[in-house]
Amino acid sequence: MAKLLLGKEVADALSEELKARVQQLEEQGITPTLAVVRVGENAGDLSYEKGAMKRAQQLGVQVRQVHLPEDTAAERLLETMDELNADAALHGVLLFRPLPEHLRSRESEICNRLDPQKDVDGMTDLSAAGVYTGQALGFPPCTAAACMEILDHYGIETVGKKVVVMGRSLVIGRPAALMLMHRHATITVIHTRTEDPMAYIPYADILICAAGVKDLITAGMVRPGQVVLDVSMNYDPDKITSGGRGGMVGDCAFSQVEPIVGAITPVPGGVGAVTNTVLMKHVIQAAQQA
Repeated sequence: MAKLLLGKEVADALSEELKARVQQLEEQGITPTLAVVRVGENAGDLSYEKGAMKRAQQLGVQVRQVHLPEDTAAERLLETMDELNADAALHGVLLFRPLPEHLRSRESEICNRLDPQKDVDGMTDLSAAGVYTGQALGFPPCTAAACMEILDHYGIETVGKKVVVMGRSLVIGRPAALMLMHRHATITVIHTRTEDPMAYIPYADILICAAGVKDLITAGMVRPGQVVLDVSMNYDPDKITSGGRGGMVGDCAFSQVEPIVGAITPVPGGVGAVTNTVLMKHVIQAAQQA
């Protein structure tokens, strides 16, 4: 059976450091504050927001929830970003993406409306440039950074290793690939349109699954010894929770993949828990810089 790379263990270790930094800020009369902007009721966003609120409360970070209806016009969302930029007591802004379909054509404009100093989830072009160059410009996307935190915590070597990243989004796939490249790994990025993914996946030392497709990775696609970071959170109506509702699953068919590979993050309970803590880390850093 695989070693479970539990997000709680990583998040708890990181939280101890962050609590001390929050206390230092509070002694200066500063409360790290995050605005969470959500357009619509996407199940994955709701799950992430719930976890982020819980982690913020534990660390002493204040959160303002800004909820907008699914049909919000681009102009209204841009006005919201301007209002958040102007609020000096606010240190970070998280905008859930992807935005609803009618806003996709203007998503870049909306993201770049945010003051880069408050961009704690790597959504502006300046933050992207920082990820690309390896320089400290803005902040990297939290989920990609959470993958690095997990690798570091469990002592998983990346230098010279073959890494396959399944997914090419600006939120996870591409930044994770670049961050690992800066750590001297050899990177291959594949996606749902890659021909013959089996030409790549079995040869990876580390596999990062971020395609957003339930049960995409099955037993016949992995091999013993691989490290699998399953980043995706897909809603599965057939996974009944204690509340009688559907639950969240990753890209891996966990019951098939876990007995084969060397180590794997569960969903839920893996990368998501660390992502929330990394978000708070970025908010605290932004408050210190402000």
